[in-house]
Amino acid sequence: MTADPVASVDTFIGTKDEGNTFPGASMPFGLAHSGPIGSHYAGWRYDDPVIRGFGHFFLSGAGCWEQGGLVSILPTTGLPRTFDHRSYAVGYAHDGEVGRPGDYRVRLASGIAVESTATTRVGVERFAFPAGSTPHVLVNVGQANDREPVFASSVRVVDDRTLAGTVVAQAFCGGRPYTTYFTTRFDRPFRATGNWGGAEGGAGLRGQWVRFDGGPVTAATALSHVDAEGAAKNLGEADGRSFDELRAAAQEAWRRELSSVEVSAEGDDRTVFYTALYHALLQPLTGNDVDGRYRGFDGRVHTADGWTYHEYFSLWDTYRAQNQLLALLRPERARDIARSLLAIHEQGGWLPRWAYANQETNTMTGDPVTPFLVDLWRFGAVEEPERAYRALWRNATGVPPASSPFEGRAGNPSYLRAGFVQHDKAFPKKGQDVDPHHGASATLEYALADSSLAVMAAALGHEDDAEVLRARGLNYRVLWDDSVSDRGFTGFPRPRLGDGRWLTPYTPQGSEGFHEGTAWQYQWLAQQDVPGLVARLGGRAAALARLDDFFAFPDLLADPARAVREKWVVGPYDYYDQFRYNPNNEPDLHVPWMYALLGQPWRTSAVVRAAQTLFVAAPNGVTGNDDLGQMSAWYVLSALGLYPVVPGSGDFVLNAPRFERAVVRLADDRAITVTAAGADPSRLQYVRSLHVDGEPWDAVRLNVDRLRRGAVLDHVLTDDPAEATWATGPGAVPPSYVTGEHLS
Repeated sequence: MTADPVASVDTFIGTKDEGNTFPGASMPFGLAHSGPIGSHYAGWRYDDPVIRGFGHFFLSGAGCWEQGGLVSILPTTGLPRTFDHRSYAVGYAHDGEVGRPGDYRVRLASGIAVESTATTRVGVERFAFPAGSTPHVLVNVGQANDREPVFASSVRVVDDRTLAGTVVAQAFCGGRPYTTYFTTRFDRPFRATGNWGGAEGGAGLRGQWVRFDGGPVTAATALSHVDAEGAAKNLGEADGRSFDELRAAAQEAWRRELSSVEVSAEGDDRTVFYTALYHALLQPLTGNDVDGRYRGFDGRVHTADGWTYHEYFSLWDTYRAQNQLLALLRPERARDIARSLLAIHEQGGWLPRWAYANQETNTMTGDPVTPFLVDLWRFGAVEEPERAYRALWRNATGVPPASSPFEGRAGNPSYLRAGFVQHDKAFPKKGQDVDPHHGASATLEYALADSSLAVMAAALGHEDDAEVLRARGLNYRVLWDDSVSDRGFTGFPRPRLGDGRWLTPYTPQGSEGFHEGTAWQYQWLAQQDVPGLVARLGGRAAALARLDDFFAFPDLLADPARAVREKWVVGPYDYYDQFRYNPNNEPDLHVPWMYALLGQPWRTSAVVRAAQTLFVAAPNGVTGNDDLGQMSAWYVLSALGLYPVVPGSGDFVLNAPRFERAVVRLADDRAITVTAAGADPSRLQYVRSLHVDGEPWDAVRLNVDRLRRGAVLDHVLTDDPAEATWATGPGAVPPSYVTGEHLS
C-alpha cells in the first residue's frame, strides 16, 4: 500500500468509445490544462491518427459537442502551406507516449518531442526539436476542438517572448458565447513572428507563428475568464520555475490528492481504481484568478477573498456520487463549492443546473442542485445553512421569470398544483433542455429533490415547509399506472399530459416522457420511499423478481462479465427501447443498492462486482461518458463498499468491498479503514458478517456522521450466497425516508 499513486494512474483510460476524458496534464480542479487535440469533439480520442495542436482547456467526460481545446499550440519545423489545423495536423506514435497526472508526453511524426504539464491556471509545454531543424510554434486562436465554434478571436505580440489575446467560443450544449483571455510566454526570445487572419476579428482562421534560433522551447499559457490582466497575473504561477520543477510540483499535488485513499490493489486493478479517483478530482474547475477575481453570473467581476470560486457544474450527473465523494475526502473544497453555488444564486438570481463558466446552459432536467446542495449541508460543508435553505426553497417553489436566463423548475406550475410535471414537447425552452419535454422523469427528480430538502427544512426548524416537502416527496406515486404491463410485470410510471390524462400510446420501453432513459430505468428513482414503491410493484417478492429481470440476474450469477456486456444496455447513447440496467448513464446508477434496501444485500454485492468488470485498464475502460467524474466516483465508492443512495439522508448503503484493505484519510488524522480478508475482484463475493469499530453491524446502511468521526469496517466475505446472511433480518433496512413506514 506504499506504491506511488501517481504512477498508478493511466490518463488514457476513458479516451475511447465516448468516455470523453482527456489524457493531457492538469492540476486537481485546475482551470488550465495542456493536452492533444484530435478530431473528436471532446478534444482527443485514443485512435485519432493526428494531433492538431495542444489545447489549454478541456472538460473530462462531458457529452455535448462544445468542449474547449482553446488556444491551440503546435510545434513545427517550418511554416505550413495553410493555417487550417485540419491540414497542418501531424501524426504521432503511441509508443513512448506517457499519460500520468500532471505529465503528458508524445513524439510527433515530425521528430519533435512534446511534454506537457500544468499549474492551476497555466498549461505548459516543452518542445524538443530534431537536430538541425528550425523551431517554429503555431499559436492558433481561431480554431479549437472539433465542433467547438470560435466566434471571434484576437492575438497580439506583447514582447519578444510573449503573446496575448482572446478567444470567444460557444459554451457547452449550445450555450452562449463567452470570452477566455490568455497570455502565452516562451522561455526564450523568438527571432521572427507573423500573423494569419489578422490581429482580431470574427470567426475564421487566425493566429500567430513564432520562430526561434534554437531549442528546446517551453511555452506557458495562462487563462482567465476575467480580463487580460487576470491572464497575465495568472502566468505568475509558472514564473521562476523550470518545466521539470513545474511538472514535479503538479505530480506532488496529485500525490497529495490521490493519497487520500490507499488500497491494497495491484496491477490493472490498482490502475483502474486510482485513475477513477483521479478523474473524480478534476472537476469542478477553479474559477477565480490568482488575485481572487472571478466573473459572476451577473457579468460583473467579483472577488473570492480567502476561498476558491469554482465553475463548471454538471449537477444532474454529479449529485449522485461525485459530490459526496468530494465532501468526504476534501471538506474544505466542498465548502468552497457550496459557497460558489450560493454566489451564483446571489449574482444570477437563481441556482444553476449545468453551469458553464459564468452562464447557465439549462442542460438536462429535474432539480439536481437541490440534492447536490442538501448533501453538502448534510456532510457539513455549508457554512450558512439558512442562506442555502432560502435559495433552495425559492428554487423549489418558484419559476424564474421569462427575462431570466435560468429555467429552474420550469414544470413547477403543474407540479405544485397537480403533483406532476406535464408532458409537453411543445413547451418553450431557454437552452438545451426543459422539464416538460421529459415530464415523467422531471416529476421523479423533483420528488427526490423535495424529499431531500425536507430533511434540511426539518433540521433547521422549518417544520411546516418540511411537511409540504415530504408530501411532495411522494409525487412519484401520481405517475404510477397500475394498468400498464410489460415483460410480465404490471405497474409503471407513466407521463401525464397537462390536463392529467395519461400519455397515449405508451410503452415502458419507449422514449416519451423520460430523459435519457425509459420507465424501466426510472421506476427505481423513488429510493426515498422504498416501502411505498415496493407496494406499487406488488410486494417484496414481486419487486425482487423485477430487479432480477432488470439485471438479468441468473445470467449474471453464471457469467458476470459476459452478462453485463450482452444483457445490459451497451452503447453510451442507447437510452431508449430498453428494459435493462444502463451502467452508462446516471438515472439508474443507484439501483444495485435497491436489493440491499429490500433486505437482499448479497444480490447488491453480486451486481456491483459484475458492473465493476466494465471498468478496465484500457482506453475504453469507462462506462459511457465519465460525466465530469460521476462514473469514476461510482467506481471508487462501490469498490470501497459504500454508496450514497438517498440524497439528504447522509446514509451510505453497503456492499462487499473490492479490496482486502482500504484506508480513506479524512481531516484531522481520522480515517475510515475498510478490511475484507480474502477479497478477490475476479469472482463474486458476498458479506457474511460485518463489524464496525469492533461491534457487530447488521444494518445495510452507515451514516456519514459515524464515518466522519473515523471508523473501522471489518468484513468477512463468502463465495456462497447461502452463507451471506448479513443484514437480511428484521430491522436491517431503513424505513421510508419520507413516511417512516417499514418494509413489510
